[in-house]
Amino acid sequence: MSIFDFAAGAGPTAAEATAVCSRKACRSQASWQLLWNNPKIHTPERRKIWLACGEHRDWLEDYLQTRGLWKETVVLEAVAPLGSLEQDN
Repeated sequence: MSIFDFAAGAGPTAAEATAVCSRKACRSQASWQLLWNNPKIHTPERRKIWLACGEHRDWLEDYLQTRGLWKETVVLEAVAPLGSLEQDN
């Protein structure tokens, strides 16, 4: 999608709306949400979300747990539709 598509009112295509794994350089479809929070900068109830494919779920979870940021991991479809996610890459 280009800037001109936004000006024309075109929405994202199905391929662009697919949930993609947050692991660097991974373009696989995500099936997990890793909910996390940095207590130094976020309020306790706030949850940031990283998306993970099956292959990178454990790696991303370990990364967050090691830093004391991980809160929980849930199936992607169980929490919210894609349009309402606050995804951080």
